[in-house]
Amino acid sequence: PVMSEFRLRYAPALRPLLSLLGMGPGLSGVDVEGDALRVRMGWAFAARLPLTSIRHAEPTVHPIWGGWGVHGWDGRWLVNGSSHGIVRLDLDPDGKAVVCGVRVRVRTLWLGLEDPDGLLARLHRART
Repeated sequence: PVMSEFRLRYAPALRPLLSLLGMGPGLSGVDVEGDALRVRMGWAFAARLPLTSIRHAEPTVHPIWGGWGVHGWDGRWLVNGSSHGIVRLDLDPDGKAVVCGVRVRVRTLWLGLEDPDGLLARLHRART
């Protein structure tokens, strides 16, 4: 697999389980590619979101309803392997993603990253 520009963060206790389930670091990551943000977590989540649709990006805390892996509903999605390093992205218009083979819309996306500040800086540079 190609090394991702930004790696998803995995809690040490969750890394083996998520890897076994096909959602580990080797199959996951976040990349800024041209005019889009590409996010993937193994077979469970894939999105290519136009940078122009990212209206707000900020560091935040793990959503109280969240867990680990891929969770969401009604346009709000959490993609993470840890409760730390969370970045919140608000999109308008909504983006599109595939979750477990089903197309969904993405209005808000929380990502658990090893380098959340790096992604925020890269998004800022790409949008200015």
